[in-house]
Order: sequence, then structure tokens, then C-alpha cells
Amino acid sequence: MLIIPAIDLKDGECVRLRQGRMDESTVFSSNPVDVARQWVEKGARRLHLVDLNGAFAGEPVNGHVVRAIAHEFPELPIQIGGGIRTMETIESYLEAGVSYVILGTAAVKNPLFVEEACLHFRGHIIVGIDAQNGLVATDGWAEVSEVKAADLARKFESDGVSAIVYTDIERDGMMGGVNVDATVALAQATKIPVIASGGITNMDDVKALCAVADKGILGAITGRAIYEGSLDVKEAQHYCDEQLIPPKKGE
Repeated sequence: MLIIPAIDLKDGECVRLRQGRMDESTVFSSNPVDVARQWVEKGARRLHLVDLNGAFAGEPVNGHVVRAIAHEFPELPIQIGGGIRTMETIESYLEAGVSYVILGTAAVKNPLFVEEACLHFRGHIIVGIDAQNGLVATDGWAEVSEVKAADLARKFESDGVSAIVYTDIERDGMMGGVNVDATVALAQATKIPVIASGGITNMDDVKALCAVADKGILGAITGRAIYEGSLDVKEAQHYCDEQLIPPKKGE
């Protein structure tokens, strides 16, 4: 299981929000490239970038920062979400060196867009499902739909989606622990690997997710916890890696 540091971008800076509220942001750095370097040096094998301004604007706003990070770490898999609503935007990010683009609002409002994107950019499309009480939220979490997260996930099984990033809005940025049950339920409802997001606070959360990783959980995105120091990226990834090492004979 991958521990995936999150770099949330607002006005060119690295910030964290509480429950997706733009007016409740904490600035952690004015240099996101340096932040990315910090996590790479701690052993991160993938980064999760979010263009927060873009999520509300419906188009990339911090794309120049994303490109700078991709240019600085050309071998590192990077996934980006926020404001990706067109094929041109997907192509632009992939050409810049980003490995995966995350379709959120576009996936809910236009499922055919996901199918088309997977057809043209196979292996590079992730669907982001943000849910509140099991219902999908869109437009930077400003709107909550009547669509159930599990139902939406199943719709994309035949499209070739690489993974689903599942965020529990009520846990995100609140340092209250990950919703393991909801994450496992979604993972078991679909054949698509799930990346957990929201509420991952300390090693207890990492251990809880690792214990059920075989249910279809590919990784865990963590943000505020690693910035405030309640979770160490290196320690967390090392623990996850150890769980995959089979015990020696006699142990």
C-alpha cells in the first residue's frame, strides 16, 4: 500500500483545507516544489496534487505549479485533480509529465467523458469520488448529489479507470481518523482499486488500512497529518512495505 502525500494548491501556495472549505485554509508553504522535494526525500513513491482554485473555477488555475513539480521530479508518479473537465486539459497535463489525472465533478456530471478519456489515455485516468454520508459531492464539495458512491464506482468498471480516490468529506482535514468501514465497503463494491483519502491522522490509521489492503485498497492519501507532524511519511511507508514481506520460515 502506498502512502501518498497530498499537496493542495491555492493561489500558488501549498495549503490544507478543513472539509473542503476554501475560507478555512492553512498555508504550509509558498513553495510547493520544495514541499514535493521534502516528501520525495522521505521516500514517497507517488504524490497527490489538487488544484483547489481549479476545482471551483472548472478549469486549471495552478497548472504552472503542477508542471514545475512534474519537471523537477520526472521519474515520480504524480496524480492531479481539480478543474479537469476537457480532453485538452488531460492531454496538457500528461504531456507535462503527470502520470494520472483525476476526474471528479466531470465524472459525476458526464460519465461518458470518463469513458472517452480512458479510451484516449488508457492507464492514466483516476476517478475521484468525494462523499458525504455516502452521497457524491461535486464542484469542490460545494454541491452534494443524490448519487451513491458505490453506484458511481460500479459505472466505471468497464471503462478502464486505473483507480478511485475515495474521500470522506466529513473526515477530511479534521484529524479525526480515517473511515475504514466506508473505504472497504466501496472497495468491495467495485473491481477498481481504491485510494483512501480523508482523516488519515497517525500510524493507527495506516495500520488499520494496511490490515484491509487486500480488500482492494491501493494506497492512502495524507495531508494535514504529515504537515503537522502526527504522521511520518517514511515510517508509514516502511510499515506498509513490511506488511508485504512474507515471514521467514520458522517465524
